[in-house]
Amino acid sequence: MLPRWKLIVGLALALMVFSVSVGISGAYVLAHTSTEEFCVSCHEMSYNFAEYKGTIHDTNRTGVRAICTDCHVPHAPGPLVLAKIKATKDLYYTYISPSIDTKEKFEAKRAAMAQGVWRSMKASDSHECRSCHREDKMSLELQTAKAKSRHAKGKAEGKTCIECHFAIAHKEPEGPGPAELFGDAAAKAQ
Repeated sequence: MLPRWKLIVGLALALMVFSVSVGISGAYVLAHTSTEEFCVSCHEMSYNFAEYKGTIHDTNRTGVRAICTDCHVPHAPGPLVLAKIKATKDLYYTYISPSIDTKEKFEAKRAAMAQGVWRSMKASDSHECRSCHREDKMSLELQTAKAKSRHAKGKAEGKTCIECHFAIAHKEPEGPGPAELFGDAAAKAQ
């Protein structure tokens, strides 16, 4: 029989190897499922991807691109893992009970899907936008007078990016936009 200390050391080493293996595997899965190639590998995402092509987030003068995960998943580790776990429901809707597997079904659900993204981004104070677009790094002198005025007004009213900047990477759906969803009467009038 092994001495007690050897058993404890052996178990501790096995637990450490197991933990490191799970950590490395988990990091690999998170990294792989955060690539543009993975996101658009589902047929249903081809509609959104086609719309995204050629937008300012895809092609611009600086060559800086935002990919799906830059806008659609949190960037902090904890919320990122939770978002990935929640996203497993997409497997059900994609493979078991397809709900957006045709262009017609996709269009029928476009508004609900967009509104869900807008609500999530409002709740996070547009954190996904702000991870690239940092207010402290914006050059006001490079903005138009209209943009400066609207940014100042939005800030004074406590608005977040998505309330004004929506449908810039994808087609705007029919139905209520952020102004109607979030109850902004002034934006409705514009």
